[in-house]
Amino acid sequence: MTRIVTVGAAQLGPIALSDTRAQVVDRMIDLMQQAKGCGCDVVVFPELALTTFFPRWYFDKQDELDAFFERAMPGPDTQRLFDTAKALQIGFYLGYAELVHEGGQLRRFNTAITVDKAGTIISKYRKIHLPGHKEHEPWRRFQHLEKRYFETGNLGFTAFQADWGKDKQGVFGMAVCNDRRWPETYRILGLQAVEMIFIGYNTPVHNPPAPEHDALSNFHNELVMQAGAYQNGTWVVGVAKAGTEEGVEQIGNSIIVAPSGEIVGACTTLGDELAIARCDLDLCNSYKNTTFNFARHREPEQYRMIVERKGAVPPEASPSGSKQT
Repeated sequence: MTRIVTVGAAQLGPIALSDTRAQVVDRMIDLMQQAKGCGCDVVVFPELALTTFFPRWYFDKQDELDAFFERAMPGPDTQRLFDTAKALQIGFYLGYAELVHEGGQLRRFNTAITVDKAGTIISKYRKIHLPGHKEHEPWRRFQHLEKRYFETGNLGFTAFQADWGKDKQGVFGMAVCNDRRWPETYRILGLQAVEMIFIGYNTPVHNPPAPEHDALSNFHNELVMQAGAYQNGTWVVGVAKAGTEEGVEQIGNSIIVAPSGEIVGACTTLGDELAIARCDLDLCNSYKNTTFNFARHREPEQYRMIVERKGAVPPEASPSGSKQT
């Protein structure tokens, strides 16, 4: 028996600073309807999908910054996404900026959720690997102030069970943007037997500190997700906000990667587009049970001995990912 989950990579084109959430939600609902018409069980939207990528600007007024954050999910502007999911019987992954009262303080995270076919949130993730810089750097053509505007995620990489219908149950995980570049993202989820990882991103073509990387943007994007998929025997669905947004060129290159590391679905434009793949979750088994059978072939204690001897990490930091940093 196979477990086929049909996935739609719902890429978004540029979102202007002046665009309202309602306008963006209209575009997302259109993609959801297209996905349903193509038989999709779940659609994956980008990171910070509801607004322009605001960390490219320095804000010195807190109210201006906080206007980009969601105080509730669903909220007044996003309830329609949940209602549409329930009406169409289709799930979705959504990235957004989260403003929450937690631990007696106001906190801000770069967050993603997965919603089931009933319109219910079944898992939440907060971005751990925050890129960019913290201080105002006006010399840049554009800034990348995620370290200033967000806290490091505090929910860990947690795999979860999802049921998309008869013979469509499996183990899923989430990550956001820069997380996809770090092997521990995939490995921590892989150690939890993940079978599909959803990843949304906003990635500029230009890297101000290292412009020599610019021509390799798409190559590096594919490389990390293909390697993560293969080395952990999992599907990976990576979805971009693409195109020239407020003068900044962003990569598209939204892809669906099989556990073999092969790209089996891809967007070809820099606008709103849907790429679709029928993903057999049981294909993961031929990799998890052979080449990447962790119980049989992986030697985590050897890694611990090496790093402790070299002083690379403190003794309590397990290479299996039990400690998050």
